Amino acid sequence: MKKRRLLFASLAGSVIEWYDFYLYGTATGLVFSTLFFPTGDPAVSILIAFATFGAGYAARPIGSVIFGHMGDKIGRKASLMLTLIGMGGSSFLIGLLPTYAQVGVLAPLLLVALRLIQGIALGGEWGGAVLLATESAPKGVRGLFGSIPQLGVPLGLVAGTFSFTLISSLTTETQFMAWGWRLPFLFSAVLIVLAIWIRSGIEETPEFQRQKDQGELAKVPIVETFKYNWRDVLRIIGLKLGDGFFNVFLMSFILVYATSYLGYSRDTALMALTISCATMIITIPIVGYLSDYIGRKTIYIVGLVGMLVLSIPYFIMIPQSVTMFYFMQVVLLGILWATIFSTQGTLFSELFPAKVRYTGLSVGYQIAAAIVGFGPMLWASMSAKYGAAPYIFGSFMIGGLLLSLILAIFAPDTRKVTQYEDHVEDVLDSDERIILTSAKPLEID
Repeated sequence: MKKRRLLFASLAGSVIEWYDFYLYGTATGLVFSTLFFPTGDPAVSILIAFATFGAGYAARPIGSVIFGHMGDKIGRKASLMLTLIGMGGSSFLIGLLPTYAQVGVLAPLLLVALRLIQGIALGGEWGGAVLLATESAPKGVRGLFGSIPQLGVPLGLVAGTFSFTLISSLTTETQFMAWGWRLPFLFSAVLIVLAIWIRSGIEETPEFQRQKDQGELAKVPIVETFKYNWRDVLRIIGLKLGDGFFNVFLMSFILVYATSYLGYSRDTALMALTISCATMIITIPIVGYLSDYIGRKTIYIVGLVGMLVLSIPYFIMIPQSVTMFYFMQVVLLGILWATIFSTQGTLFSELFPAKVRYTGLSVGYQIAAAIVGFGPMLWASMSAKYGAAPYIFGSFMIGGLLLSLILAIFAPDTRKVTQYEDHVEDVLDSDERIILTSAKPLEID
């Protein structure tokens, strides 16, 4: 029961955080470019709107330092409670914002400010949610446990896009643009209260508690991270860039690309995204479980190769028909990217010692996120100049994937060489110990 609640806590907060974050991504192309950044030129409005989308990503490294410090000094739980409040509060307030037509330039300024708060909060959420699961995982199933908070991405996005799809189907275009788009943001308040209640009942992770009891906490985690583990921070950045650029396209910019340049309807684009994310919900835990048998590195490489091979074919095939659009979204996002993402939390966290793990994991990942977050702004410019050019967009993705693939090939097999301490049974209930030890793969810590 203790383990199940802990995993649910890591997942629940992650779902809500990503629900809030991707609400903004969905609304950027559909709503904000018109209501908050009107310029008279739709292409320019979209470009400016996605610049603010990227600003949220740029703020994430700030959050990784702030909450990483707190997580490594005070505790994972305390840090995660604050990220929830920051993320949910800013999303709720976005739902109340006046538009440009109502208050002029103040509207986009307030929107950008709240987006920055979103980014800072998410910069601390992801790493903490991963550690809440992996640092409490029994030996041999860390990959499975580490994949559970990763489910927050597809679940949060499915919830966010479904809410937009539902409201869009129940309102006219005028009603949707006037008030319908606000409802998903306002609903964040209910979800946040629920997540805080769930997380308030969990305990600190065994690894952090051990560090604290032994007096081995880092004095200044960010300093120690860059003094002793800077190579692993750089490794994470490079490993994340390839799939990160493609992921942001597949989960955010695709809504603009499909509607503005391929001629698909808004509902079709949202449905393609929802179906592919629903597929991820199946893929992620299965691959996470397999990573405990065959290793995170092997799975990571397979996923990168698959995405690299299909980069150009994806852009060639999605304009062909709605069926092909759905199919390629499922393959690239729901299967191949999900394969990579399911292992990332565990793979990256295993590179760092416990006393700087929250900081190292979060900083490396979020710096990469800050870089890829400006992808939509680049693609908006590319689309305006070249249109839906398969070879241009495909080659862009291939460049990032090649970098990540080279680094993955030379990365350590963290399933066998890890800085996690060996702890299992002392934190398990008796019934959980029987279940988990009856079917666990070999892992060498």
